[in-house]
Amino acid sequence: MRHNNIYRRILLNREMGRKMFAVLIDPEKSNGRQFASIIATLKTAPPDFVFIGGSHAVKSLDNMIEVLKEEVDTTVVLFPGDASQFSEHADALLFLSLLSGRNPEYLIGQHIKSAVAIKESDVEVIPTAYLLIDGGKVSSVEFISNTRAIPRDKKEIALSTAVAGELMGMHLTYLEAGSGASQTVPEEMISYIRESVDTPLIVGGGITSTEEMEKIYEAGADIIVIGNAFESDLHKMVDFVKWVEAYNNKHNIPGMENGIPQHPDIISL
Repeated sequence: MRHNNIYRRILLNREMGRKMFAVLIDPEKSNGRQFASIIATLKTAPPDFVFIGGSHAVKSLDNMIEVLKEEVDTTVVLFPGDASQFSEHADALLFLSLLSGRNPEYLIGQHIKSAVAIKESDVEVIPTAYLLIDGGKVSSVEFISNTRAIPRDKKEIALSTAVAGELMGMHLTYLEAGSGASQTVPEEMISYIRESVDTPLIVGGGITSTEEMEKIYEAGADIIVIGNAFESDLHKMVDFVKWVEAYNNKHNIPGMENGIPQHPDIISL
C-alpha cells in the first residue's frame, strides 16, 4: 500500500486551518454525456478531492477513475458503499466503518470481502469512522445498510460514537446526513464533537449553499463533501470551489504547492 501522503496532507491542512472541499460523484448517476460534463467542470475548477462511490454495487470504477486522473488535477478518493467499489486506480480509499449502525455487514463484513485486494494494491488506505446523522428523511445509506441514523438532538450519542472510532484507531471522522438530505448535520453537533475528537472531521449531506458551508466550516469541519447539489446545476461546483479558495484567502491561510503547504512554521510529520 502507498505511504500516507494524502492523509498527511489532510493533517497539515488542518494544522494550518486550511479548509478542504470534496466533490462526490455517484457512478450510477454519472454515465456518458453527464460524466463528460462533470469532467469539463472539474477541469475548470478542481476541488481538493473527488470522492467516488455510492450506495449500490457497481461493475467497475476503473475506466471512470482513469479518465478522472488523466483529465483533472485532483486527488481521487474511493468512498465505497460496497466491496465491489474498490479500484486499484484510485489514489486513496476511505475504509469506512458504519459505527452509528449495528449491522455487522457494514462494520466489518464488506471490509473482509475486499481486504486482500486492497492490501496488495498501491492505494492509500485511510480508516474512517462513518456516522450517519438524521438528515430529515430516510437516506440511501440508511435504507441499504438497514441501520438507523443518530437523532439530530442526540449530540452525546454522536460524540460517544466518534470517540469510540478514534480510540479504535480511525484516522478520520465522517458525519453524514445522507445524499439529498433536507437538513445538514447540526452545527451544534459538529462543534460538540470537534471539541473532544482529534481526528480530522468530514461533513456531508444536504449542503446546498456557501452560507451553509461557512457555518459548517466555522463549527469545526475540516472537509466538506457535496454531490447531490450539483446534479441539476454543475456550474455550482465551480462557484463552490472558488468560494472555498476565497474563504481560505480571507482567513490568510497559505495555499498548497504540489500537495505541500507553503508555511515555514509547519513541522513535517
